[in-house]
Amino acid sequence: MTKEKKSKPSKELPLGFVDRQEKELLVRDFIISNIKEVMIKYGFQYLETPSFEYSDSIGKFLPDKDRPDEGVFSFKDETKWLSLRYDLTAPLARYVAKNYLEIPKPFKRYQLGTVWRNEKPGPGRFREFLQFDADFVGTKSLQADAELCVMISEILEKCGLSKSDYIIKISSRKITENLFKKINIKDNDQKLTALRALDKIDRLGWDEVKKLLGEGRKDKSGDFTKGANLKAKDIQTIEETLKKKLPETEDLIEIFKILKDYNFNNFEFDPSIIRGLEYYTGVIFEVNLNFDVTNNKGQVIQFGSIGGGGRYDNLVNNFGNYDAPATGISIGLDRLVYALMQKKEFKVKQSKPIVICVFDKNLIKEYINLQAILRNADISSEIYPGEGKLKKQMEYANKIKSPAVILYGENEIKLGKPTLRNLSSGKELSIEIKELVNEIKKII
Repeated sequence: MTKEKKSKPSKELPLGFVDRQEKELLVRDFIISNIKEVMIKYGFQYLETPSFEYSDSIGKFLPDKDRPDEGVFSFKDETKWLSLRYDLTAPLARYVAKNYLEIPKPFKRYQLGTVWRNEKPGPGRFREFLQFDADFVGTKSLQADAELCVMISEILEKCGLSKSDYIIKISSRKITENLFKKINIKDNDQKLTALRALDKIDRLGWDEVKKLLGEGRKDKSGDFTKGANLKAKDIQTIEETLKKKLPETEDLIEIFKILKDYNFNNFEFDPSIIRGLEYYTGVIFEVNLNFDVTNNKGQVIQFGSIGGGGRYDNLVNNFGNYDAPATGISIGLDRLVYALMQKKEFKVKQSKPIVICVFDKNLIKEYINLQAILRNADISSEIYPGEGKLKKQMEYANKIKSPAVILYGENEIKLGKPTLRNLSSGKELSIEIKELVNEIKKII
């Protein structure tokens, strides 16, 4: 009887997910620290909500609503469906409703957290990513919307960008609402399909978006997306209106005046900015980077949007009769990190340990004492953690980019003078233990 061959698990990641290495994570930590400094300065409260919510609590607002699973990762827990959050705004609305009587109005909060999108992955489109959100809940004042634009600009410049590197594009959902009335679209599903199509102008261009406004579009993979089934003349009206460059709604006129009062000029009106999520009700904005980057295929591309937001005055009302008009902004931190790492060289300190080589396991106490001296001086250090001869230990030290190794065999122990080998220059120095810390600090 033949023995069935056991299949081995795949070492590959599912599409839309990525492993992130130390340098990227350290740059991300640097950006997060700058975000927190600005948030404290602007008076925002730090909040964390769980990764999972009841599915009916977070709603069904994703752009890919035509997918059978509605764009979220879900499972059934006894009788109710749970979903991984797809953004940080819907959980905030649930939190505000739950704590409505206790929180101040307005309520200003910021959050950093991972979100998950069960969408079709593509270049630069991840199913899991880290997001930063800042929101005002409980105010209709457009000063809050303006402050979000000023605030995100300060964060970008604190992280090393100049004003010429980015632009904030501003529009209003009232433009599309007026437009849909003009062409007499009354069906809500048809409106949402049209909005999601228009949200892809920047990525697909007008020719492809017009297909989505009409009968539908087949992408390069052969997948077909059903369209909004609008008439050709209505599609033309939409295109002509959204290519105008004059703001016509009261909310836009007001926010532009407030931004002028802030002496903030790094924005432009762009009626083609849509923001595909269903819950937006007024002013919307998008943060775009102006510089070129190289994608994973080596192609030079314009980076485009790293996030955006806008006014959502009715979202908290999903949980009851709450007076909680709101506005907020979301930034995809992983996209921002990727762009910044291509734009500038970050001198992040990647602390690599000094490696204490092992000559004899019976001498481990001597190595531990040496390691304690270094660590007490806040020097990253380790006793070689594997097994093998000196050659293998040196290969390990070079592989992890250690600045130096310490050779401490029987002779060195008798003399009380370890040998410090600089792995950059190759120079060796026999020194007394009391001088070891000072010599190492010259290297690191």
